[in-house]
Amino acid sequence: MELFRQTVEIWLSGGWAMIALTINALALFGLGFHIHLLLNEKGFRFIQEKTWRRWISHPEERKGPIGNLLDFVTGGNSLKQTSVFFEELSATEIKPFERDLRLMKICVGSAPLLGLLGTVTGMLATFAALASGSGGDKTMGMIADGISEALITTETGLIIALPGLFFQYQLAREHERYKAFLAHLETVCTQMLYKKLRSEKEAI
Repeated sequence: MELFRQTVEIWLSGGWAMIALTINALALFGLGFHIHLLLNEKGFRFIQEKTWRRWISHPEERKGPIGNLLDFVTGGNSLKQTSVFFEELSATEIKPFERDLRLMKICVGSAPLLGLLGTVTGMLATFAALASGSGGDKTMGMIADGISEALITTETGLIIALPGLFFQYQLAREHERYKAFLAHLETVCTQMLYKKLRSEKEAI
């Protein structure tokens, strides 16, 4: 309770810029955890390649999100249809992640700027206290409040931006792994379909 009370006091002493920083932090880490959960649900890190390679030619064994994905992309009877299916897959699977990662990047970049904005307002309050005060304890209190607001908002902006930057970088790496997995899956599916169509053609 004491830690919570001190946290609230610090947050209030940061001025109105702390509201913007709080909204920014909630958006940043909320988006991050949302992306993290969605990537985990894809299941591509938990299934070995030999397993999903077998699933391509044995649809009855498919299960989970990778099985559902294979059900969608292997429904084509030609290389062109398979290519169209993978384009649709990219639009539905990759684009939303890229959009959310861009929003995360914007939040990371804006956090120190919002902290700097709070610094400016805090310094303005300090100079206003110097200009209007008579030098007594009340004036010194106003000056201290202004300096405190300036420093707290700067520190808060950096505290949000630094872990947010590493979090966004880690999620971007996971996203790139998923894109690489889908590209590899497309290559394997296309090759297997080509061999199948070629063998059928030769049999005729």
